[in-house]
Amino acid sequence: MERNISVIKDVNGNQIVIVNDIRFKGKRNIKGALAKAKANAAQGIPEMIEIAQNRRFRENLEKKHNKNARYGWYRYDSRFAIPVFDENNDVLRYNVFHAELVMRHSENKKLYLYDIINIKKETSTPLEP
Repeated sequence: MERNISVIKDVNGNQIVIVNDIRFKGKRNIKGALAKAKANAAQGIPEMIEIAQNRRFRENLEKKHNKNARYGWYRYDSRFAIPVFDENNDVLRYNVFHAELVMRHSENKKLYLYDIINIKKETSTPLEP
């Protein structure tokens, strides 16, 4: 399946992953706007990792992660945008979201994506098509 993902820069020079195909619009099993945003953002995970910035380290504090995340966690900031359509299925604007990528630091010194958390819609002016 071909992905329709692109990376652009906003007016401040910050990169944003544009997810052009909305696969989860009105699905009944996904409740809430942020859950739908996260589900649609999953299509652009490789690009979100590529543009991630603001690396932060955290020690592992939970016993349940001692085996897999003994060496701690890294968090990164990333941004993505999802189109908003009108009644004719034309793009009105793009809603921009900020997200934190949680990466597990493994014993082999590699980082593995564990979760995307703290997704927040940016309240600044949305992107115009």
